[in-house]
Amino acid sequence: MSKLLLKLLGLGRFLPVPLLRTAGAALGGLLYLFARERRAIAHANLAACFPALSAERRNALVRAVFRAFGRSVLDRAVLWHGSAERVRDFVRIEGREHLDALAGRPVILLAPHFAGLDAGGIRITADWRIVSIYSRQKDAAFDAALLAGRSRFNAPMLLTRQAGVRSALRGLSMGLPFYYLPDMDFGARDAVFVPFFGVPAATVTALSRLARLSGASVLPCVTRMTADGYRTTILPAWRDFPGKSLEEDARRVNAFIESEVREMPEQYHWLHKRFKTRPPGAPPFYGPSA
Repeated sequence: MSKLLLKLLGLGRFLPVPLLRTAGAALGGLLYLFARERRAIAHANLAACFPALSAERRNALVRAVFRAFGRSVLDRAVLWHGSAERVRDFVRIEGREHLDALAGRPVILLAPHFAGLDAGGIRITADWRIVSIYSRQKDAAFDAALLAGRSRFNAPMLLTRQAGVRSALRGLSMGLPFYYLPDMDFGARDAVFVPFFGVPAATVTALSRLARLSGASVLPCVTRMTADGYRTTILPAWRDFPGKSLEEDARRVNAFIESEVREMPEQYHWLHKRFKTRPPGAPPFYGPSA
């Protein structure tokens, strides 16, 4: 399957964006039909985070989530194979002055898991050398393609998640912006339980700890999928961060991500088991179908 997908991505670079997006939506529709477990996870997440949604509206939102995911997958044809000029045209950047103003100083770009996460990261590497962390993929061919696609411009320092976020300190000390993904459930280790849409979520404290150790400024960085590409917005550095405690900082991170999700809920990565790790004594969040 991965070899077929990689061939499609190689061919997809020759397609105009509207046709690529149509194909991506179709791919998302197929995934909705056949990825039963992920469909159940998305339903469980949205039922908990948006309890006021009717079953009909929630089902429509889940379908939209899959379409956005499918589009993001095929958009890698441009991101992994297009020229630097085409990538810059495909992914526009707003707020670059906030990052440029901190050139040479430690900076963490706080990048939540929206459909445009990879697009934003690759676009930033076209103009800046960065450090980031990625999760190794089970499929060796896709893992190699993913790493190559993210490493095309300016020799980014890409670290495996197994190496730990502390390995990013070296990149920060070199003045490389750290493109950091804060909102996945990696278990209770180095995490605190704070609300995400009112649901206790195991939230990693690495952002706060790295900011304290390195003295880095934290700039939120959100990428939105648009009709003809993406828009990456770099926001001003947070004031008074880190705060008084790891828990306070984690609450701030989740509250920020919540506010962004409400703007484009169909583009958030609801296919992830965000609430898999539970507080002591709490029942499992996902049923046997998920």
